Amino acid sequence: MSTPSRFDRGHTDDLMSFLAASPSPYHAVANAAARLEKAGFQQVRETDAWDASVGGKYVLRGGAIIAWFVPEGASAHTPFRIVGAHTDSPNLRVKPLPDTGAFGWRQVAVEVYGGTLLNTWLDRDLGLAGRLTLRDGSHRLVNVDRALLRVPQLAIHLDRSANDGLKLDRQKHLQPIWGLGDVAEGDLIRFLEQEEGLAEGEVTGWDLMVHSIERPSYLGRDNELVAGPRMDNLISVHAGTAALAAASTAAGLPFIPVLAAFDHEENGSQADTGADGPLLGTVLERSVFARGGSYEDKARAFAGTVCLSSDTGHAIHPNYAERHDPTHHPRANGGPILKVNVNQRYATDGSGRAVFAAACERAGVPWQHFVSNNAMPCGTTIGPITAARHGIQTVDIGVAILSMHSARELCGADDPHMLANALRAFLES
Repeated sequence: MSTPSRFDRGHTDDLMSFLAASPSPYHAVANAAARLEKAGFQQVRETDAWDASVGGKYVLRGGAIIAWFVPEGASAHTPFRIVGAHTDSPNLRVKPLPDTGAFGWRQVAVEVYGGTLLNTWLDRDLGLAGRLTLRDGSHRLVNVDRALLRVPQLAIHLDRSANDGLKLDRQKHLQPIWGLGDVAEGDLIRFLEQEEGLAEGEVTGWDLMVHSIERPSYLGRDNELVAGPRMDNLISVHAGTAALAAASTAAGLPFIPVLAAFDHEENGSQADTGADGPLLGTVLERSVFARGGSYEDKARAFAGTVCLSSDTGHAIHPNYAERHDPTHHPRANGGPILKVNVNQRYATDGSGRAVFAAACERAGVPWQHFVSNNAMPCGTTIGPITAARHGIQTVDIGVAILSMHSARELCGADDPHMLANALRAFLES
């Protein structure tokens, strides 16, 4: 038998609930906000004037949330400690004219979002979730969390070469079926209006996506693994939310702890809710100015600020070990990973390594290194974008997983809590 875990599986249980309740970035930030409100945080609106009051605050914009805690005695030039993450995951998203189909099948027109593993969406029971915009400009979250859609794979009898390498046409082969009958314009949105008890024609805009309805679950002989959707990167959003809520109870905080969870990382971060937009910088500047600060105070605060960009990384894959660097083998339940790339696909440098190592030591958690195989391209994160846009020291970290960008991913059951502990230590120290 394996050694019993010394980390809190209650955190992982809560993560699985968070994953199941967050089928879209809009749900993820709403759930994070609800948890922060229980910890005493209050929403502030971007259109309102901000004051110098101490305590927890947060801003919501679409699928992004920026939350921070101003401790007693914070000056206008007090630096920030930021946990950065992203709320979006690769999936299939509904097109502006969603109603389509042929030969008596009713289908939903979808567009591929991000670098998804296309085959993982085949023959899987799918729900539909996202945000509806109503005629008065307000928004309504919607989550049809039942078997509503399915992308059927072609039978092997009609494609004898399927097991020799499946090739999917993004336009032709990924449109899900959701019923039988003639195609009727406006049918999908009318269905959602009925689901939400809205009058016909009340919905004038939508941001909708499909999701697997299979629940997260423990896996393995000793339940030492967790399988679930959207781990990239809701593991970090959940851990960052827990860490910020816990840090807000600490006495004598020397920094202002911040959670910055952005949308649209999976397609480049260039959005008003993305890390390459002005949202984070604007929130931090307004926090400085609300406390009576000047441009000089803002420059001093940013110069002393550090960001941990937390995103998932690749655990060593036992079936494809040759795809990994031969001397860097992150393992499940080995603790959070420090991600390094000298070509700045990750923002970590030697001094950032020291910051992360100190946080893990203070939290009492092990940690690991990750670098890509030199013969393969390296992915990237919000880390380099955050460092370059705001001129703040940034360190790339995360949790090692398998099946990244699949509709269902896999991680060690202890790693999420170890990450949260390290993030809390970073925010508090």
